[in-house]
Amino acid sequence: MKFLDLTIPLGIATPPWPTYEPLQVKYFKRLAPNGANGQVVTHSNHLGTHLDGEIHFHTPGKDIASLEMDFLVHDAAVVDLSDICGDYDVYTSKMVEERVEVREGDILIIHTGYHHFGWDMPTANEVRYMVMHPGPDREFAEWAKAKKLRWIGVDCGSADHPMNTIIRDWMPRQARQADRVFKKKYGMPLAEFFDDSKYQLMHLEMFPYGIIHAECLGGDLDLIVNRRVPIGFFPWRFVDGESCIGRCVAMLEDAEYDSLMAKKAAMPKTKFGDAVETAHVESINRLSLENLKEA
Repeated sequence: MKFLDLTIPLGIATPPWPTYEPLQVKYFKRLAPNGANGQVVTHSNHLGTHLDGEIHFHTPGKDIASLEMDFLVHDAAVVDLSDICGDYDVYTSKMVEERVEVREGDILIIHTGYHHFGWDMPTANEVRYMVMHPGPDREFAEWAKAKKLRWIGVDCGSADHPMNTIIRDWMPRQARQADRVFKKKYGMPLAEFFDDSKYQLMHLEMFPYGIIHAECLGGDLDLIVNRRVPIGFFPWRFVDGESCIGRCVAMLEDAEYDSLMAKKAAMPKTKFGDAVETAHVESINRLSLENLKEA
């Protein structure tokens, strides 16, 4: 068995979720004169590839240390929505099930394609990554509960639609842009589609049911879309942790891993060596241009 890394690189330039503390690193020891290098690291939990735990939004929920390994590692459905969702779009359970088989109790990994706008990418665009990515409505959340999903992973800033978070207030220019898209595509203003009763529903309405999510996935995710594969997320055994940075991997048989590595060798790469499927970006950009075109 071989592991395929689905984690984005983490450094001082990695953006945290807006207003959260970024990664800060300093040396407190050096080889000269201390005989060893030592670092002090400070950061929030919502930085890089990370797992949102129940107590991030649900006070009586489990901390990160309470999550069983059988929960964190399981069969997963990996779906690519980059062929149907662009800037500000809303994805549905129907879109997911049209592309991959999702079974009861699965992990679900959603490849929106917006990891291509992450800080490590040749097409990096932090505003699109955090503020303009697609997200779900309550229909999707109810479907996820009915499927009894273990956890959900997304390759963008949040499992919620960004315009169903406080980002809507912080980024008024993008909110106005999204409002035009919602009126055009969904027949109602943004504030009516995502009214107060739906606020941050992927957090507030899911965590009490134990359905949490990982955010900011990436790495070689482009290599395993629209298929089933065992996946694991490995946070710290973090007592009282509301969330946690971690490593996410897909688990592949040796022969399949070697085949994917041969495919990767012919693909463009990020500066950190992760595979880049340019067709995903082209599709998102085409869909987004249509979304933002004046009606």
